[in-house]
Amino acid sequence: MNPGSCRFLALAAVLLSGAAHAQLRLPSLGSTLSPVTRGPLLQRVEPLVDNVLAPVDLATARLDETVARARAHRRELDRDPRGELIVRAELLAQPSSAAARAALLAAGFQPLREDALDGLDDDALVVLRAPAGVTLADALARARALDPAGAYDFHHVYLGSGGLGTASAAAPASAVALPAAPRADGPLRVGLIDSGVDASHPAFRHATIERHGCGDGDHPAPHGTAVASLMVGEDTRFASALPRAVLMAADVYCDAPTGGSVEAIARELAWMTRQRVAVVNISLVGPPNQVLQRLVERAIGQGLLVVAAVGNDGPAAPPLYPASWPGVVGVGAVDGKLRLLPEGARGPQVMFVAPGADMAAAASGTHGFAPVRGTSFAAPFVAGLLAASYQSASPAGARDALAQLAATAHDVPKAPRDGIGRGLVAETLRTSPGDVELARAR
Repeated sequence: MNPGSCRFLALAAVLLSGAAHAQLRLPSLGSTLSPVTRGPLLQRVEPLVDNVLAPVDLATARLDETVARARAHRRELDRDPRGELIVRAELLAQPSSAAARAALLAAGFQPLREDALDGLDDDALVVLRAPAGVTLADALARARALDPAGAYDFHHVYLGSGGLGTASAAAPASAVALPAAPRADGPLRVGLIDSGVDASHPAFRHATIERHGCGDGDHPAPHGTAVASLMVGEDTRFASALPRAVLMAADVYCDAPTGGSVEAIARELAWMTRQRVAVVNISLVGPPNQVLQRLVERAIGQGLLVVAAVGNDGPAAPPLYPASWPGVVGVGAVDGKLRLLPEGARGPQVMFVAPGADMAAAASGTHGFAPVRGTSFAAPFVAGLLAASYQSASPAGARDALAQLAATAHDVPKAPRDGIGRGLVAETLRTSPGDVELARAR
């Protein structure tokens, strides 16, 4: 039995039989309740199960995926001492000087790869192998001791921060209005660092997608496609934050076992700065990482607005990154009744909240849409709204753009202040799954 089924049975037993009889299992109900009694009871209980089960599953999704990927790719992946997913036998380094680099080599560290990160940093990103006979954790401690001014960490792998349901049935492309008149100074642009985008989906017919990251072609994926559609998509009854814009879409997965690595994210962050993108969305989460933090800080210092999902590990869980680093625009989520998602992160890292449940997004590989849930799908709304008025990166301009968006935000009734940051935005952009299905079925 899979973990989701176990959670369903346990939860249903509690809801149906009470806490004192939580050991009862759902199958036993069929033999103890008459059809007349069982029908109305299950009609009352099933909505409760649906409402509770979704956040329970999502709150454990990152751990489940971490374990599954580490087991499926034992040659390429491992877990660090805290259980976080990492690239096996690799450390990331940004030595502080040529002398520090020489000291690392003298201590037995072996350079495997190096990227200059043009446009982002003066210090190259170096991937190291630990000295022979030294554990990776001990090697990390040695590197930090040799060069306290440098940045060193495990080669962490970051994961998506949301879940997708079953797509609606495929249908012919629906009619849309004529394209809006082009701006005199060119189309608006916004950046995305995620998995691949299915540019063939009808929701993108009026958007321009410039893809980057995979040397062997395109690798469309459900998460990246859904997030992208909420940023720049458009279809009958489907709304996004910045329709018909140019999406600079960087794929950091490319269907590789090590997809989502810090090295890949850093490379695409540098590409965004070279392309002079002013706003980039990162709906990925992971642990703190010294190297990635330094690079994100330097991108922000150039005026890049980095928008990131705060994660779905639960309100009491440790902060996730990059959303929790200073200067990053962390985004939480609310459902269709404007309630904070119970699995969503809370705390000072939340700068805004936006719709993140009871809504639909484009489904990769189909002409349909799928229900989505999680902070992954709230962040693109915020990124698109910011990009609508912020196209030329500068530190002063970034502050002004945030202030303008904050001026449009409002409180969420009965929500704790640490859960909503500066308030709720983009609530009118939510597209319910029912609306999309109705529009496409006609």
